[in-house]
Amino acid sequence: MQYTEAVFSCSFVEDWQEALFTQSLADLGFESFVSESGVLKAYVQTSLLAEPALQQLIAATPEVLLLSLTPCPDENWNQTWEEEHPEFQVHVADQTITIRPHCAFGAGYHATTSMMLAALADRKAHLSQSVVLDNGCGTGILAIAAARLGAKEVVAVDMDEKSVQNTLENSVLNQVTLHVRLADTPPEGNYNLILSNIHRNVLLQQMPLYARFLCSGGQLWLSGFLEDDCPALLAAADREGLHLTDKYEKEEWRMLCLSK
Repeated sequence: MQYTEAVFSCSFVEDWQEALFTQSLADLGFESFVSESGVLKAYVQTSLLAEPALQQLIAATPEVLLLSLTPCPDENWNQTWEEEHPEFQVHVADQTITIRPHCAFGAGYHATTSMMLAALADRKAHLSQSVVLDNGCGTGILAIAAARLGAKEVVAVDMDEKSVQNTLENSVLNQVTLHVRLADTPPEGNYNLILSNIHRNVLLQQMPLYARFLCSGGQLWLSGFLEDDCPALLAAADREGLHLTDKYEKEEWRMLCLSK
């Protein structure tokens, strides 16, 4: 799998402006971002790169100038990622989780992931009888946390083969049993808790499936978006009979907890 690196010169005045631009890039399929001293590097699978849409976004963002758009071989990308993101540990409630990230989102660095982990710690007492779905599992950190905190059964799904493999490796590393699947939609089931930390557009598209597969009284946790995205997500949830029970905020990112 080959990736393309886009390098931008940015002159944003406020942090939220860069966050909004980054979210717009994520909506176009970009997966990872590195920002330093007014330069933003973003990475997307070359097969998913939509240059016309990217050019439209840049044209609508006067603070941004595209400096380069360069293919980078997959093996170099993975080597660089693993060198910059070594094995690390995360503490969730009374559990210590070890993650070896291999070019997969959800390594624990991002605010959206940490909000999900904090919510899982808060819910620990209710997990023992729960069947949990981690939709878009990345490294598997959320699925592993749910399993370590006592979930009855955990299903982890991702559309990326590397993420599926990374989740399997990390589940062995943490001595937990997960049902890991390669898929681009949530697998049919009866879940007490669904975790979905992915792009806003995907959340909107898959909302009917979340509602269908969620048990009565179950909870759906969504993250991966900004405050401006919340009204559309809440409206889509309401149409499916899902209602807001809690909301988390960290930096510019948001997490919604919904119940059926």
